[in-house]
Amino acid sequence: MEKEYKILLTEDDENLGMLLREYLVAKGYETDLMPDGEAGYEAFMSKKYDVCIFDVMMPKKDGFTLAKEIRMVNTEVPIIFLTAKSMKEDIFQGFKIGADDYLTKPFSMEELLFRIEAILRRTKGTLASQDIFQIGKYKFDTQKQQLSEGDQVVKLTTKESELLKLLCNNANKVLERNFALKTIWVDDNYFNARSMDVYITKLRKHLKDDASVEILNVHGKGYKLVM
Repeated sequence: MEKEYKILLTEDDENLGMLLREYLVAKGYETDLMPDGEAGYEAFMSKKYDVCIFDVMMPKKDGFTLAKEIRMVNTEVPIIFLTAKSMKEDIFQGFKIGADDYLTKPFSMEELLFRIEAILRRTKGTLASQDIFQIGKYKFDTQKQQLSEGDQVVKLTTKESELLKLLCNNANKVLERNFALKTIWVDDNYFNARSMDVYITKLRKHLKDDASVEILNVHGKGYKLVM
């Protein structure tokens, strides 16, 4: 990242809050952690933030109330809600207040990072998104959805392209199964999971002529593109 973006995180679960803060700092984000809604509001009024991440159920002032008060003074700052609640009414309420995104616990930290980056790309337009990847002897063009080797060009489907791009962005690291499903298929149900397995098989066939490239199954976790 060219600049260090500032994140305001309010989370009353001390352990989760510290874990999230350490993870975001490690990813290059200056992150202030506040234990309740009142402290969150005071922090927001004293500093300029690029993204706000609010737990919904907090002491002194809940996340929805905090967001309403912040929206009265700033209509632009992106807000992501974190909550154990998954009822549609709560989700609707969050978006009515002006939330930009909503994550229900438990969630992976990679998924939270993906959503933060997506919001910053939309609002700041400064996070570069890589369009061309070199996968062994193959060139992968995400814009054209093409996988090429010399004159041989394979046109990928949208799902194949999206899945391969996620694997490339996490090359030599584990791509969590649930994260991939929620990112591409929106829902991590059984049928979507079976569909993703089919696409992984298709991608393996596309890459089979290069022995230095492999998509591994990581039992109980997901997949790893090894190059």
